[in-house]
Amino acid sequence: MNAADTTWMLISTALVLLMTPALAFFYGGLVRSKNALNTMMMSFISLGFVGIVWALVGYSLAFSTGNAWIGDLSNVLLNGVALDPAPRATNIPHALYMAYQGTFAIITAALISGAIVERMRFSAYTAFITLWVLFVYAPIAHWVWGGGWLAQWGALDFAGGTVVHVNAAVAALAAAVAVGKRQEYPSSSLVPHSVPLVLLGAGLLWFGWFGFNAGSAVAANGVAASAFIVTNTAAAAATITWVFASYLHKGKVSVVGAACGAVAGLVAITPASGYVGVGGALVIGLTVGGLCYSATLLRSRLKIDDALDVFAVHGVGGMFGAVATGIFATAAIQEAYTGLLEGNVQQLATQLIAVAATVAYAVVSTFLIVKVVDLILGIRVSARDEEIGIDLATHGEVAYQT
Repeated sequence: MNAADTTWMLISTALVLLMTPALAFFYGGLVRSKNALNTMMMSFISLGFVGIVWALVGYSLAFSTGNAWIGDLSNVLLNGVALDPAPRATNIPHALYMAYQGTFAIITAALISGAIVERMRFSAYTAFITLWVLFVYAPIAHWVWGGGWLAQWGALDFAGGTVVHVNAAVAALAAAVAVGKRQEYPSSSLVPHSVPLVLLGAGLLWFGWFGFNAGSAVAANGVAASAFIVTNTAAAAATITWVFASYLHKGKVSVVGAACGAVAGLVAITPASGYVGVGGALVIGLTVGGLCYSATLLRSRLKIDDALDVFAVHGVGGMFGAVATGIFATAAIQEAYTGLLEGNVQQLATQLIAVAATVAYAVVSTFLIVKVVDLILGIRVSARDEEIGIDLATHGEVAYQT
């Protein structure tokens, strides 16, 4: 084991963990004030429920040997997960590798909440994310990162384009359809109640994302440094593109747009961050800002109440990033991995298969989980609770005293 690598991974684990409270700020500012606390709690509570279920059985299902589809139960209750070298990262302790991967599971589940805020019962939501991590996140993580069938086919996902963003986004879309629309949607203007909170959350997400992407090198090395640089480059480029597109469309320089553009760039570079250079990162960032902004404009036309545009940002951004990895991957970063521009047509085809498989499995499985939870607990708050606000109705607290 390597002390420098272990130090970097301890820092990266803390950075990624910070991203979940950051997401709470980002989502919390985007909703109405009467639902701000509930929205923030839906992110924050993932630290508790998913953190526990990951240690109990989630890590074992995702990263133990198992078969091509799912891990086995050899690491249940973290059996065998100690201070010896990790099987998939022999330069750091196994327990640290488990903890790092756990932070990914936590934020992936929390991302889904953005589509179903302001109308889903909190108890149903906690049951949903617990089941979802076990039956959706863990299998897909095993396919890509745990030695499963997509890994065997050569799919590239450096830090979570398919496993995290596409997975969470299509699950969010399926959950939004299953839960139904908010009472006022789309007839009323449901605007953010606190743009400063949105900007704070986006800034903290950008900061934490360096642990997300550069940490996925699982070493303090040149690949981590490259991932750090291209992460910042893509985020910066997408911020500019989104703001410019928004200005052309509405004639205003949107602060919320800048925050969303940054997140879109961070999402898109995630799967590619360990495989592409600065040129590829610039193309990815400049393109995805416009793509995701355009996707947000389709929501009201489709009449699907994905409240905080989870699919438009994480779904469209994640899919584009995964496909772009198959185009821009270059031997200059990692010699063994090349994309279409360097003659590897097969890599692009594999990336498309990985995206399609993730979408198909996550949509069907998520919809079934929501229906089971609805049958047992009921998923929708009452019309009265939705009207007065879930903060007061569920938590007995309000974000702001008048």
